[in-house]
Amino acid sequence: MRRRAFGTVAVAVAALVSVASPASAETPAEILQAGAQAGVSVGYPGVIGLVRNGETAQYIHAGYGNLTTKTPADPKAKFRIGSDTKAFTSTVLLQLEGEGKLSLDDPVARWLPGAVNANGNDGTKISVRQLLHQTSGLPDYVGDSRFLNSYVGNTNPRQAWPPQTLVNIATSHPSLGAPGAAFHYSNTNYVLAGMVIKAVTGNEPATEVQRRIIEPLGLSNTSFPTEDPTLSGNYLNGYYISFGTFYNDFTVSNVQAFGAAGAIVSTEDDVATFERALLSGKLLPPQQQTELKTTVPIDDAGNRYGLGIGLSPTSCGMAWNHSGGVLGYFNVWMTSDDGSKQVLVAANENHLPGPATRGQTTLGNAAIKAYCAF
Repeated sequence: MRRRAFGTVAVAVAALVSVASPASAETPAEILQAGAQAGVSVGYPGVIGLVRNGETAQYIHAGYGNLTTKTPADPKAKFRIGSDTKAFTSTVLLQLEGEGKLSLDDPVARWLPGAVNANGNDGTKISVRQLLHQTSGLPDYVGDSRFLNSYVGNTNPRQAWPPQTLVNIATSHPSLGAPGAAFHYSNTNYVLAGMVIKAVTGNEPATEVQRRIIEPLGLSNTSFPTEDPTLSGNYLNGYYISFGTFYNDFTVSNVQAFGAAGAIVSTEDDVATFERALLSGKLLPPQQQTELKTTVPIDDAGNRYGLGIGLSPTSCGMAWNHSGGVLGYFNVWMTSDDGSKQVLVAANENHLPGPATRGQTTLGNAAIKAYCAF
């Protein structure tokens, strides 16, 4: 798996490549365990993972969840899931559409008048659906030094980043193209999606995610922090490698920086439960389920994007997937169309900006091989 680096920070859908060999004597869990150990050998402090086939789950782990205490990485531990948050956000908007409270074809300006109106970025011409499909043409605020230097420096994890401020940073740059013309991964899209949720419901997106997804599915180890940058309970410490050797503990990092685009904290179990429910149709009416899985092309390699989820070719067929990367954490999940087969893997180090690291490539390839070994 190659991680696509959109802009300068890779908080993006994984771009899968067909490297798996289904004719393997190894089990999916054994393959993922070997990948976790290989990931640690190339620099990750710790790696955890989950392989699920129907109701049978197997867990893997390697390395440490805390380098100071040398605590082994716990596959049940919490971590920041980054851009996997996007599927939660899109699910809320699809549910709202199913309830007749909005249409995904509404222009953004209907709900957020004047929020997108600069340098060729025009909210009257961009639909909510195009936000979720990443085809709005909106630039990503993440690549702007006014945001990036502060976030990566992590000197003030409690710095306020109001959503409109992030949008304004993005739209200070020219549009990347006409709405609907092409896929351009941009966290700005999902920050705006969160703003639409608030405009429609009167509630913060975190409140709607809690009420509509976390509570009904019993995701007891999942939270959507809006201000508090700390983690509590059983969690992986997150690290940031600098100069190739120094492991900075960035467990405490800014959650307002991504919000509806990437702030959720969860576990492998909870993410797997959510993705199974979502892909199998338990969270959405039939029409909205079809919309969720209607994809647009990402590249010439056959990778595609639905509404907050990716679809990519492997040697054993197409697989739904996404990846998430924020300070200190990187993860990937893969799920079959009916949600019955799943592979998830996460590591507690992520340094930004930059292209895919050896560790990310190692884990990605292991996830694909494990998935195709079912």
